[in-house]
Amino acid sequence: MFMRESEGVYQFGTKRIGVKVAKDKIEIRVGGGFLSIDEFLDQYTPAELEKLERKDPLKRQAERLAVQKTLAGKEMRESSPIQSRSSPRNKPKSPAKKQAI
Repeated sequence: MFMRESEGVYQFGTKRIGVKVAKDKIEIRVGGGFLSIDEFLDQYTPAELEKLERKDPLKRQAERLAVQKTLAGKEMRESSPIQSRSSPRNKPKSPAKKQAI
């Protein structure tokens, strides 16, 4: 999830962050101070993953199609005269014909 933009500057999801190594530890610039890499990931990863999911065009398209299908199916069941007339449940039963042998 880290994409290097330049020395010490990385893109983490939708955030641009400053990174430095001090005493063999990776530190991330946050506000006026620094967080360890572990603290940063614990704090910011869930929010960034959620943002990326919301921006996923395939997921958004699938959700739109599901809603459209649901709405279209509901309209067909509620207001289509063709479906209700030709439905096998609504057809009157014809009397059984007896055959002469």
